Amino acid sequence: MKIVYSDKHAGHDPQTFIVRGVTQRSAEQPERATRLLAAATAAGHEVLPPRAFGSAPAATVHTPEYLDFLQIAAREWAKLPGAGPEVVPNVHPARAHASYPKALSGRAGWHQVDMACPIGPHTWEAALAATEVATTVADMVLAGERQAYALCRPPGHHAYADMAGGFCFLNNTAVAAQRLRSKHARVAVLDVDVHHGNGTQGIFYERDDVLTVSIHADPANYYPFFWGYAHEYGAGKGQGFNVNLPLPLGSADAPWLDAGDKALAKIKEFQPTALVVALGLDASESDPLQGLKVTGAGFHAMAEKIARFGLPTVLVQEGGYLGDDLGRNLVHFLAGFEKGRA
Repeated sequence: MKIVYSDKHAGHDPQTFIVRGVTQRSAEQPERATRLLAAATAAGHEVLPPRAFGSAPAATVHTPEYLDFLQIAAREWAKLPGAGPEVVPNVHPARAHASYPKALSGRAGWHQVDMACPIGPHTWEAALAATEVATTVADMVLAGERQAYALCRPPGHHAYADMAGGFCFLNNTAVAAQRLRSKHARVAVLDVDVHHGNGTQGIFYERDDVLTVSIHADPANYYPFFWGYAHEYGAGKGQGFNVNLPLPLGSADAPWLDAGDKALAKIKEFQPTALVVALGLDASESDPLQGLKVTGAGFHAMAEKIARFGLPTVLVQEGGYLGDDLGRNLVHFLAGFEKGRA
């Protein structure tokens, strides 16, 4: 399989992750991408660089004020008296009847929904490169590739049109789906990350041309907590075009694969002509975030199911954190996908 990768991701090396009041280094480290790349290369997959697109693809799903904030945040933060090395807001508005502030500290709180998305000096460049990776793969599929894999980092599926969160800044999955819409009237997004793809859901929630389906650990007791419930169906024109399939914490292969069958049945009803898979490998039994208990065989089987569906497919890397099985699970998934296509 063809893989697109940019080493610009390494410029984003977040140090701040506040969990239960404790500051620790983020789980979203550059080594994630280098391990995935090494495993894919060792398995014989072809690695290509992305094309340069600048911010135009990101602007198709994100607001101008948000993109402006991401570009200037680190530079302007460094000018504030006593500022730390990363942009980490200490105030978050509920947004109800709220006004957009002028002060950078206020804008940070407006646009960074949690304390898992610190912005460093090169975060913008890394996030922008990830959108270029996703766009390049989408264009490859538009040009006739049956499938290709975007090795994106930082991930993106928690990023809303104007909010970062959960290690995510620009929504690579949404960028790819929107790019496919240039030639496909209906595009489906299937998110198999252990966390609900709340940003992707939010971006397409009132649209009927992009179906969003997410399989994830139950948010009642797991991030992102506030979104990802089964009763979230979409709104307006998008009513019925959002599907959430939450699973009990600790679910293993069988219920995960059963949810995959339900997801693909919903996608079949929608009759899309292209598919984006938000490929989170953090559903793994060995992932440090411990939400689900999926094995390598489970990843292989899920990929085979999706591939047999037969749609032109963009695979976009989302979560999956440092553990011995990270690279192996990617290889299992890619092998399963190629078997399903055979």
